Amino acid sequence: MGSCCGCLRPESDSSNQPLLQQNERNAIAELLNYLENRNEVDFFSDGPLNALSILVYSDNLDLQRSAALAFAEITEKDVKPVGRDVFLPILSLLKSTDSEVQRAACAALGNLAVNNDNKVLIVEMGGLQPLIKQMESVNTEVQCNAVGCITNLATQDDNKAKIAKSGALGPLTRLAKNRDLRVQRNATGALLNMTHSFENRQELVNAGAVPVLVGLLSSVDPDVQYYCTTALSNIAVDEINRKRLIQTEPKLVSQLVVSMNSQSPRIQCQATLALRNLASDPAYQLEIVRNGGLAHLVQLLKSTHQPLILAAVACIRNISIHPLNEGLIVEAGFLNPLVRLLDYRDNEEIQCHAVSTLRNLAASSEKNRLALLDANAVQKCKELVLKTKGAVQSEISACFAILALADDLKQKLLELNIIDVLIPLTFSDNNEVGGNSAAALANLCSRIDNYDYIINDWDQPNDGICGFLIRYLNMSNTTFEHIALWTILQLLESDNRKILELIKSNANIMNGVKKLHIENSPPKEEENSEIAHQDGPTAEVYNLTEQILAYLD
Repeated sequence: MGSCCGCLRPESDSSNQPLLQQNERNAIAELLNYLENRNEVDFFSDGPLNALSILVYSDNLDLQRSAALAFAEITEKDVKPVGRDVFLPILSLLKSTDSEVQRAACAALGNLAVNNDNKVLIVEMGGLQPLIKQMESVNTEVQCNAVGCITNLATQDDNKAKIAKSGALGPLTRLAKNRDLRVQRNATGALLNMTHSFENRQELVNAGAVPVLVGLLSSVDPDVQYYCTTALSNIAVDEINRKRLIQTEPKLVSQLVVSMNSQSPRIQCQATLALRNLASDPAYQLEIVRNGGLAHLVQLLKSTHQPLILAAVACIRNISIHPLNEGLIVEAGFLNPLVRLLDYRDNEEIQCHAVSTLRNLAASSEKNRLALLDANAVQKCKELVLKTKGAVQSEISACFAILALADDLKQKLLELNIIDVLIPLTFSDNNEVGGNSAAALANLCSRIDNYDYIINDWDQPNDGICGFLIRYLNMSNTTFEHIALWTILQLLESDNRKILELIKSNANIMNGVKKLHIENSPPKEEENSEIAHQDGPTAEVYNLTEQILAYLD
């Protein structure tokens, strides 16, 4: 801001200025003394602040300019919470028609707006409207400083809604297209700060910011590109916005795909997260693949930068939901990188997204399921599942349940001794893990060619399949009881004499089935009525017990 005395040196033609009043001369002398001893002076205390205020309210433009410059210089070096008495003279300067005063006053206010308490107070004192007016200035320096101040104010949560409703979004959107990169950076940064709540995002969309943000994705400035990419990523969180984007922004996906190849990891990461959010919708899941996104994503999975890996695996997880994408993802070489991500023991999110993607890929194609086996995915999951807890274990158990549905895969899963982990998982306190594992076991007991694995695992590990059946028959949980009964029925329908003998000779299994038969039986007066044949969990349990007992008779 210049030297310590330069702030107080008149720059305009003094012949056009009013003569200095005595109090103004005294104030200048005091300020010169304060500035020469600035390291020992608190400029926000009564003496220095009173002297500055005299210059602020002077009719002499040179003194106003000097006061504004002094505030700008002081606040650049001394940022702390201040009171209304400090903001009143600065806000008064902000209403000046002189561009030099405007520029310095905006700078001072922007400097103070780094402090959170000051951010709140500036808005409370009506600072937004004069700042919005200065954003409309023809002077680039004034624009830059005014937008910079708004950017700082918009980092405070309570301020965001007030800024959104203040009329600031229109000027910010226009300034985002300014030829001056400093103004662009500040404006796009402010727009980004306004994207952290649903209400504010809607205000931003309604202000016409989206086409501007999309247009700036190809900016040569990495900061502008980052701010716009991140803002669009946040906007894409909302379903209503995604539907609007796909109708109005046909170039959005292609530009984000290009940004995934940026030299800047943070731009790569935000572009990938934006695509992840867009891929919550089926139309975008296909659009990303059509625009060549898979080739970039498979490379990002091999990155050494964990945030980038997380963004990429979350994105491919969403894309893999669409059945038309499954084969293309496998062909693009994702399986081995996804399996390697299971080794990220310190990052549960990465593991969860990787397993979820593998499960999606196995959902409908025998070819894909065999490819998963070849990539060692099932073996890797089997090795991991008992060593982890929570969400990762839940995802793996869900993957096992999906794989066990496939008749073409059952024998191979049994050969991998997957029952050795499914049985312990049925003891889980997490009903999702227990239910998935029980469902997988049930499916592995149905329509298989060789029941030797079932017989070998009948009473081990952890009391084996037999123990699992007894526990689930007595769970007092209709879903789990249903799984146990259905498993028993599948085993009986195998017509395997050894299996039949194991079931019939086990009193606990037999008693469990009979108990459920009695508990779920319709009242005698309703046995021949329509009610007895209604669908429902109780009726299903009763019907299964009827079939089992008929077999055993």
